[in-house]
Amino acid sequence: MEVLKCANLKKQIKSKVIVEDISFSINTGDVVGFIGPNGAGKTTVIKLILGLMRLSSGNVKINGYDIRNDFVRAIEKVGAIVESPDLYLYLSGYDNLKITANYYKNITKNRINEVIKIIGLEKQIKDKVSTYSLGMKQRLAIGEAIINKPNLLILDEPTNGLDVEGIIEMRKLIKGLSQQGIAILISSHNLTEIDNLCNKIIVIKNGKIIVNEAIEQFKNSLSYQKTKLSLEEAFLKKVGDNKDD
Repeated sequence: MEVLKCANLKKQIKSKVIVEDISFSINTGDVVGFIGPNGAGKTTVIKLILGLMRLSSGNVKINGYDIRNDFVRAIEKVGAIVESPDLYLYLSGYDNLKITANYYKNITKNRINEVIKIIGLEKQIKDKVSTYSLGMKQRLAIGEAIINKPNLLILDEPTNGLDVEGIIEMRKLIKGLSQQGIAILISSHNLTEIDNLCNKIIVIKNGKIIVNEAIEQFKNSLSYQKTKLSLEEAFLKKVGDNKDD
C-alpha cells in the first residue's frame, strides 16, 4: 500500500530555488534512507511533507489525502521527529507521554503502557527526563511520535550524537516498528546505519533527487569488476564529498 506520495515538489523563496522536482513514494513497511550533503535540502523536503513549510508547487499525498486540500486527514496517521526532540525535562517520561496523548482522541492508559514497552523504557519511565541519556530521550520522543498508531514515521537524524549502545537500541526500535508495518523515512548522515536499517535509498543533491532505488541496486550499479561497494563508498562515488553549504 502506498502511504506517502510526493509529486514534483518545489520550494522557492523569492528567486532562490531550494528544492525542485522532488518525486518519490513510500509503501507500507518500507524503511527509506534519505541522504545527501549538508545543505542539499533534506530538512526542507521533510518540512514540506509535514506541512511545516508551504509548497511552491507540487503535491504531497499521505494515505491518499492531499496535505493542502485535506491536511487534518493527511497528517492524522503521521508521526515525526524533526530536529531536536521537544521534551519536558522536569517531568517524568510517563508524564511526557500523557501530555502527548492528550492531543489525540481515545488514547488509553493501555496504549501508553504499550508504547513504553515498545520503546524499552519500562524501568525508567517514572524518572525525570532530565536524568535520561540522549538515547533514552530519543526513544521517548519516538514513543510520543507513535502514540497515535501512525502508519508513516519520519525521523530526522535519529542516531545523531548517540553512543554505540544508543545506536544499537535505536536500530532495534526502528526495525521493530517497520516489522509492524509502519512506513519509515529516515534522514541521516550515518550511512552505516542507513545501510543496516533501510531497504531503499533516496539521495538528494543541490535540491534535486539523483538516486531513488533499492540500496543493493544502488551499490551494485556503481560496483566495478565484482568489487562490491559499501554504502559510504557508493555515496561518495555518486555524490562526491563536496558540501553544498
